Amino acid sequence: MQHLFHHDGELALAAALQLRPLLAFDFDGTLAPIVARPDDARISQAVAARLRALSAQLPLAIVTGRTVNDVRGRLGFEPRFIVGNHGAEDPQDSAAAAGLARVLDPLRLQLRSSHEALSAAGVTVEDKGASIALHYRLARDRSRALQLITDALAPADAAWHVFGGKMVVNVCPADAPDKARAVHKLVARCGAACAVFAGDDVNDEPVFVSAPPHWLTIRIGRGEGHSRARFFLDSPSEMAMLLERMLALLPLEDKA
Repeated sequence: MQHLFHHDGELALAAALQLRPLLAFDFDGTLAPIVARPDDARISQAVAARLRALSAQLPLAIVTGRTVNDVRGRLGFEPRFIVGNHGAEDPQDSAAAAGLARVLDPLRLQLRSSHEALSAAGVTVEDKGASIALHYRLARDRSRALQLITDALAPADAAWHVFGGKMVVNVCPADAPDKARAVHKLVARCGAACAVFAGDDVNDEPVFVSAPPHWLTIRIGRGEGHSRARFFLDSPSEMAMLLERMLALLPLEDKA
């Protein structure tokens, strides 16, 4: 991967914007820095203002592991699309999300027996309906917390998909749409010719892998393992600069 703010990245960004793309962003670790307590996450005023300006000119989506209602109040603007639960929660198909949530009912029962041990170890269980997240960032002994999570999820049900993240273990229904399916569906829904997608974590990699060559994919953070994104930024602190660059590179007709 190359840094986006080098020559090839600038050319790729300009080319993508000429196609009037869908702009799609993860939230935590992308638009907002990772924080110790997920409830404290917010985007900066500079990022919110630039996203608002872009959303007036291009279709813009937030595709997040959070629930739709949770992330909506953290943005400071109203995007055209919000998809939550790692791709499983589409407000335009609420019945599907409800059906997916029922798949995890056996896990909810299973986790009750481990609640006290998980809580004592600093693990927070977040039930998001169509997914369940077990956070261990605040655990004093993260290795022990992760082992307790592994034990609590055993035996794994074939109907569940378990995947990691940044100090979190996520569980979704195995047949739930992921972020890749969500972004491709949004591109078709709004009639965009391509997408620009930025994300930072394991659940963003399916978008990077499935992106056609004319899409622009951006990994936030370097040195965190192999990624299939075309370009990277060092951290969310560079996001305001990226959005400002997008506004400057928009074709003249889009700025009118």
